[in-house]
Amino acid sequence: MSSAKPIRLLHFADAHIDIANYGRHDPDTGLPMRVMDFLHALDQIVDAAIEEKVDLVIFAGDAYKDRNPQPTFQRAWGERMMRLSQAGIPTLLLVGNHDVSPAAGRAHTLHEFSTLSVPHIHVADRLALWTPEQLGLPVQIISVPWVSRSMLVGREETFGRTVEEIYERIEELVVQRVRHFIETAVPDIPLILTAHASVSGAKFGSERAVMLGHELVLSGGLVNDPKLDYVALGHIHKPQALSDKGSHPPIVYPGSIERIDFGEKEDKRFVLAEVGKGDTHWEFRMLNTRRFIDPAPITPRTEHFMEDVMSQLPAAEDVTDAICRVRLSFPRDDEPLLDERAILEHFKEAFDIKIQKHYLTNKRSRLGDAAGVEAMTPLELLETYWLSEELDNEEVDVMLSLAKEVLADEVE
Repeated sequence: MSSAKPIRLLHFADAHIDIANYGRHDPDTGLPMRVMDFLHALDQIVDAAIEEKVDLVIFAGDAYKDRNPQPTFQRAWGERMMRLSQAGIPTLLLVGNHDVSPAAGRAHTLHEFSTLSVPHIHVADRLALWTPEQLGLPVQIISVPWVSRSMLVGREETFGRTVEEIYERIEELVVQRVRHFIETAVPDIPLILTAHASVSGAKFGSERAVMLGHELVLSGGLVNDPKLDYVALGHIHKPQALSDKGSHPPIVYPGSIERIDFGEKEDKRFVLAEVGKGDTHWEFRMLNTRRFIDPAPITPRTEHFMEDVMSQLPAAEDVTDAICRVRLSFPRDDEPLLDERAILEHFKEAFDIKIQKHYLTNKRSRLGDAAGVEAMTPLELLETYWLSEELDNEEVDVMLSLAKEVLADEVE
């Protein structure tokens, strides 16, 4: 074990600071208030890095919701990164899938930091081994940004191959390079692997619905290499450790810094760690984020419709400044019984309220007769089945998106 002093590390990922699914705009700044929520979470992370006097910050990818952020949001991100730069904290910004264009040669959303050579800010947009000389710290970092087909394989190599074969080849190349970096790293200096990727065995959150199609999946064997001292992951929004408690190296997804939607039920977090050679200690730190309140679905009785609805809502004083959802399931014939104004009045102190209605229908009438079923497309059959199983419209939309990808792959 090395006698070198451990590196104090702050690790976070998946900021997506310009997502504004709910709420209104702030009259003073003109920014969507949900964007301000994401920036508030980012401020907590930057404050912690400075107050805890960390030696290194690793951001494991996805600064924005897509690769075309508005200049106002780029300025907001840049202001926070400049605070880290001015504090003299080496910061590695890993490029994620939402940061890059699929077209080869196009700039990514973090390019300006390397173009302008911002002090202490390092942009990791390629597979590389970062040395202590580059980082100004006694630590080494293997960076695995979001890997696209064009990054590693040319058109000639993909010709005539299936999508699965192409991604198997990409994984082979990534594994070869990472193992080479591990073997060539200085053996008595802490070694960190940071990757924006899925790792086999990780549990997805609601972001799985927007991560359709094929992507590189790293094997557990690769990230479990004992020569690594910490594995800083990004891409999956559900915070989790893929390593057993006390095992080495720790393999950690901190998750996203704010809730994207109601599918993200976990508290939001970042990681503080002391990374030493062969001996790393780490912990999750909670972020103070806006509450999401999502009561169980309500199926009101026709004869007591609004009484049933109102009695099952959370107390009005408990929803202040929260983002709320009310899910109602009832026969379409009961629609005139619904008083949406009463529900909105109940949630008047909430930050935002969404009412979702799912119309109950007899399963037999959903499925129709045999002749009708035979005339349906596969997608129509799936939609009919999911509706008969009483999934709400939002869930059906997600399932249909996934089904389209699966069916498209089968056609290919």
